[in-house]
Amino acid sequence: MAIASISTITSASPDGWQQAAELGFERARKTLRGITGIKVLEEKARVEDGQIVEYLVTLQVIFLLEESEEG
Repeated sequence: MAIASISTITSASPDGWQQAAELGFERARKTLRGITGIKVLEEKARVEDGQIVEYLVTLQVIFLLEESEEG
């Protein structure tokens, strides 16, 4: 039986929402094993002096939990 968990992260990039999502995913891969998908929950942008200076995404990272030796 597989059991999944979700971790919510926020990532930023000066180059766009896709880049922010890819950076967030790459960072999550360094910590979480068994990632099966991601879901973009929110896209935002930080604006200074009338220009977008940073793109932000909030991601849900879905990953399988490892089975315990007891179960």
